[in-house]
Amino acid sequence: MTLCAADTARTIACRDGDAAATLKLISMFVIFFTSVVGISAPVMLARLFHGKPLYDKAILVIKCFAAGVILSTSLVHVLPDAFDALADCHVSSHHPWKDFPFSGLITLIGVLTALLVDLTATSHVDGYSHGHGHGNGNKEVAGYTQIGGSEELKKSVVEIEVVEAEEERRRLKEDEMVKMKQKMVSQVLEIGIIFHSVIIGVTMGMSQNKCTIKPLVAALAFHQIFEGMGLGGCIAQAGFGFGTTAYMCSMFAVTTPMGIVLGMILFSVTGYDDSSPNALILEGLLGSLSSGILIYMGLVDLIALDFFHNKLMSSETWLKKTSFAALVLGSTSMSILALWA
Repeated sequence: MTLCAADTARTIACRDGDAAATLKLISMFVIFFTSVVGISAPVMLARLFHGKPLYDKAILVIKCFAAGVILSTSLVHVLPDAFDALADCHVSSHHPWKDFPFSGLITLIGVLTALLVDLTATSHVDGYSHGHGHGNGNKEVAGYTQIGGSEELKKSVVEIEVVEAEEERRRLKEDEMVKMKQKMVSQVLEIGIIFHSVIIGVTMGMSQNKCTIKPLVAALAFHQIFEGMGLGGCIAQAGFGFGTTAYMCSMFAVTTPMGIVLGMILFSVTGYDDSSPNALILEGLLGSLSSGILIYMGLVDLIALDFFHNKLMSSETWLKKTSFAALVLGSTSMSILALWA
């Protein structure tokens, strides 16, 4: 109870609605600009160097940096904030929040939800590829064997051509499945990041604490750059069309500023305090769910997929080392920001 009283006194001393509103307006423009820079940089570079000799390898390294950013975001930023929100003295002193670790439970639900979406989407992709991948090989063999007769040489040439055609079809089908998988990963990843961005924006928008908002402006600017680079790298590798790419980049760029506006509206209409138990519970539950989704996507669909199932990386030892270094660099860069945000 003494700790609660000290926290309350510190909060009252820092409450300044006018100063907080000014800082929030500045933060909306800063965060929007840095979000655009962060997410558009890898997308523009990918389009600029598309078709160049090192294009695929560069995209892979960028994606590994992205995986480090996403994993660090979930484990160092989102999950601790969710635990802190539900461990706040105004929440943890009441039932049922003091009786069970709900942050861990909701994170688990987020992981299982991401797995369910992944399984469903993968089944859809497999069904699509099987439905479009059969029907040509047997017809070609039948057509050629009628010509064959006793001409053994011609028959051998025809059989080789048929085998090569089948290999080419199989390779194209695998490439198509990989592309569809990458697109699905990018879309689910953006959903998890948008959850996180909305929570940040609404929380800042409702806050009247200038001591909390001031350091967040600069920290969130770097946060959005790194997170944008992470998502942008995945979007670039997925190979979306221009319209879809522009839409996904725009959604990422405007989500946090829109969340700030929404938080300001909620506070002005309802006077809802961001430090109230209900606000903390909502922040903790949504943060835990978002963290679970990002942990699954980072480990399974980004790191494991590239380091264990990517033919390009398995054939190039130096590329594997470079990709691991990029992964560590992304994780470290995002983790350092936890000192301020």
